[in-house]
Amino acid sequence: MTLNAPTPAPPTSERAGVGRRQFLTLATAGVAASTLTVTVGSLAPAAALTAPAGTTRAATSGTTLRKRELRAMWISSVVNIDWPSAAGLPADQQQAELLHWLDVARDFRLNAVFVQVRPTADAFWPSPHEPWSQYLTGTQGQDPGYDPLAFVVEKAHERNLEIHAWYNPYRVSMQADLSRLVPEHPARQHPEWVWAYGGKLYFDPGVPAAQEHIQTAILHSVEHYDLDGVHFDDYFYPYAVAGQTIPDAHTFATYGEGFTTVEDWRRHNVDEFVRSISERIKATKPWVKFGISPFGIWRNRATDPRGSETGGSQSYDMQFADTRRWVLEGWLDYVNPQIYWQFGLTVADYAKLVPWWADVAAQSGTHLYIGEALYKVTSGVFTDPAELSNHVTFCHEQDDPVHGNVYFSAKHVPADPQGSMSRVRADHYRHPAIVPAMPHLPATRVRVPVLASARRTDGGVALHWNDTGSRRTAATSFAVYRVDGDARTIDVEDPTHLLATVRSSGHVVQHWTDATAVAGTTYTYAVTALDRVWNESRPSHVRSV
Repeated sequence: MTLNAPTPAPPTSERAGVGRRQFLTLATAGVAASTLTVTVGSLAPAAALTAPAGTTRAATSGTTLRKRELRAMWISSVVNIDWPSAAGLPADQQQAELLHWLDVARDFRLNAVFVQVRPTADAFWPSPHEPWSQYLTGTQGQDPGYDPLAFVVEKAHERNLEIHAWYNPYRVSMQADLSRLVPEHPARQHPEWVWAYGGKLYFDPGVPAAQEHIQTAILHSVEHYDLDGVHFDDYFYPYAVAGQTIPDAHTFATYGEGFTTVEDWRRHNVDEFVRSISERIKATKPWVKFGISPFGIWRNRATDPRGSETGGSQSYDMQFADTRRWVLEGWLDYVNPQIYWQFGLTVADYAKLVPWWADVAAQSGTHLYIGEALYKVTSGVFTDPAELSNHVTFCHEQDDPVHGNVYFSAKHVPADPQGSMSRVRADHYRHPAIVPAMPHLPATRVRVPVLASARRTDGGVALHWNDTGSRRTAATSFAVYRVDGDARTIDVEDPTHLLATVRSSGHVVQHWTDATAVAGTTYTYAVTALDRVWNESRPSHVRSV
């Protein structure tokens, strides 16, 4: 992730315009037709282009609440930033740490985690293509004694957290000595794929065989694990290092025919990588989301009239990442720009960047999540304890939808610097939220559940309901709603009525206990069913107790 403030960047030439999303690609439609009932659940596609589903707001004392928004945090593994906290920990300690982070997410009423599973051309799963990560055992290639990615997926889903596996595409190593990699490492086997820059090793994005290897390695995890999303951060071509030149002149001479400048060729390389892996993810599992978290500035308006009113570094020119094009072409299900700056910062004002991204994303129906720099509260850059809460308020107020916020990084969430995350929770996350549905993803026609009983127990109110769908239409999870008193109906679009989301047990009969119920208080409950991409059924009949 980008930890530095933006710096001024020189202008470069304007590129051509781009197209719009085609919501159901041929690959998605073909696979979906054979495996899933394609519906849009309770959400009409037209509505998704104008507002996130279920965004009815409840406002009290300046707070804003949403029933549907993505709330997530990044869990970083590179150089052991978050998890595991150190290389070489025993497997049971690694697992305990991961459970802690997932419980932190639930405690702060987040509904997704972005977990880094391929930090440096290595793997947090038994990959046939790349070695075990050194950040697990301290020794590259050493088996940690369990499957970390399988553990992450299982335990995140138990808590009904959406799990996005986070990969760094091109980075090979945080050091520049090829001989320090294990002999079977693909970079050792194919040194012609690799160059050193800025004290690190990278796969050359201009080498087709290297691109194919990277995609094959990533797609192996998509095929073999129950992922909800594939996530890339902002690292494409490396950030510029003073006095150094990217050593790809030979590659450009070999593969750059038809391009007048190396810069345009580099952008083409990244464009083709993003487009092709997007298509291959959907061809493998069309319900798996693909999203990228780019540097927060595409281009400045002074350089390009389509750019933002900013004055910082530009990802189009710096990482050769045409992020705006990826959004408008519909190659991404979501874009998650790292807008790691405060209100009023001259070169990169949060108040100017969020509307710019919202306008771009709305043109294609791509979901927009804003990356938030929680670490800047810890470091003292953000001096106002309400800065992040004000960010969320601002996002909720946009005319074009902002579908959620993602916090970097996990360790800063429970540290709660200046009480900033507690303030976000109190102002905006007092109730759970459902991940926004994406109408272009294949949906399952889940059935309305039958709420069979609600009864008092020593532990609270025990609810029992039945998933009335067949195996083909079974729900992935359920939303539980509650109001005070004996009511005939519940408004399930009111975010204050959402009590919990619960992962399906896989059986017809579902059990869950409301441990927050106060003895002597009458409550009314209803339950809805959710498919794996968060389309929601109508509510069950209510039960009062």
